[in-house]
Amino acid sequence: MQIERIPVLSDNYVFLLFDEQQKIAAVVDPAVAQPVLNRIQELEVDLIAIFNTHHHPDHVGGNRKLLQHFPDLVIYGGESDRGRIPEQHVFLQEGDRVKFGDREGQVFFVPGHTLAHIAYYFAPLTPGETGELFCGDTLFAGGCGRLFEGTPSQMVNSLGKIRALPDNTRVWCAHEYTLNNLKFALTVEAGNNILQTRYQEVKEQRDRAIATVPSLLGVEKQTNPFLRWDFPALKSFTNQEEPARVFGKLRGMKDLF
Repeated sequence: MQIERIPVLSDNYVFLLFDEQQKIAAVVDPAVAQPVLNRIQELEVDLIAIFNTHHHPDHVGGNRKLLQHFPDLVIYGGESDRGRIPEQHVFLQEGDRVKFGDREGQVFFVPGHTLAHIAYYFAPLTPGETGELFCGDTLFAGGCGRLFEGTPSQMVNSLGKIRALPDNTRVWCAHEYTLNNLKFALTVEAGNNILQTRYQEVKEQRDRAIATVPSLLGVEKQTNPFLRWDFPALKSFTNQEEPARVFGKLRGMKDLF
């Protein structure tokens, strides 16, 4: 399974999965269809699946047009998004499995950003490879999604599921928000040397218009404040102890940043 990042709109990423041997492709959260169609034509593959993480228009906007071009493709999404994802065929729950080529992905129910959000995790085939996590707007590089529908407790539980995955997991998040996220992170954990180094590296990347997605989950665990609700520095900064309260205080500050 090969993965390509397709930048669309102002800061979205659509992810194209393809298998050169079987000549098949799948797409994660197609905000728009045409760039996906263009790349599929170049690769000469058949689009067989859309993996949606949640119902927001900048994640499902291309569903109908892609289905028109590939009427046999299957559109996946969360069970609780029934009626909100255009043309959805399969309604997934926690622990369900999806297949693409020779890979099998595990479905995580991760409410918070929305009440029906899911993520897809493809474990590595061999110990030396990376796992692949498609997490939509739940976890970002250096940050996390706004709580449009869910609660801090729900989001901490959801992010806890992600945090439990192996460090050697690539995080394919749906937006290029990393630099601003790390600017905020430095305001709440200025003494984190690993975070300081990461910020400088990301700033250099963005100055050269280089994408910062995917990131590695191990790096997120060390530098992303929204995965560090139980670390003393974050508890002290927020003057809170309970995980949801630490997280909620940080998310409220980020909303105003």
